[in-house]
Amino acid sequence: MRPRIAVIDDDEKITALLRRSLAFEGYEVMTASDGSEGLKLIGQKAADLVILDVMMPKMDGWEVCRRLREAGIVSPILLLTAKDEVSDRVRGLDLGADDYLVKPFALEELMARVRALLRRRSDRTEEGGQFRYEDLVMDVDGREIMRGERRIELTAKEFDLLHLFLQNPKRVLSRDLIMERIWGYDYSGESNVLEVYVAMLRQKLEENGEKRLIQTVRGAGYVLKGDS
Repeated sequence: MRPRIAVIDDDEKITALLRRSLAFEGYEVMTASDGSEGLKLIGQKAADLVILDVMMPKMDGWEVCRRLREAGIVSPILLLTAKDEVSDRVRGLDLGADDYLVKPFALEELMARVRALLRRRSDRTEEGGQFRYEDLVMDVDGREIMRGERRIELTAKEFDLLHLFLQNPKRVLSRDLIMERIWGYDYSGESNVLEVYVAMLRQKLEENGEKRLIQTVRGAGYVLKGDS
């Protein structure tokens, strides 16, 4: 069965370009020109991936992303944004988006990200069990995170990132290894998506003043280690 991709964007030229290009690559494509229409479309036909423009009339992409996640839809979401501000990227990622791409974008890069997101979705194994490090506990089957008595809500990508750390406690994980394992490909140039995710994860894990568990190893990567 061909992967089904939903493109939600009010720019007719971009929508037409993506419809043709994605169909040429063998994907089934469905489109919507605004957020409300997009939510209705995905409610009628499940999508394996959502390409979502941020700036749209009636309902913007952030609100669409929030509603999709609240509805329990876990399909990867790729945000298209005209802004490259860190705050905009953080907002989208915190709402549950998996990736973002700044307009104008190269079609080849968008296709690479589509392939990577779909590959990560299909390759993701439902590994059961429980992981524990100090006062941090992850229940993989229940998708629950506890730090002491406090329950922590994570986005799907944050969960995957923490899962990787908990599978490799006290092991320094390089940036390239993390990018390959979590995103499926290397981000080029000066993209700081990993740094953004680590910062968001730390903020949630340390919300009540708990000690830092995810340490930065300068020039090497990150490590799950209790020493401050």
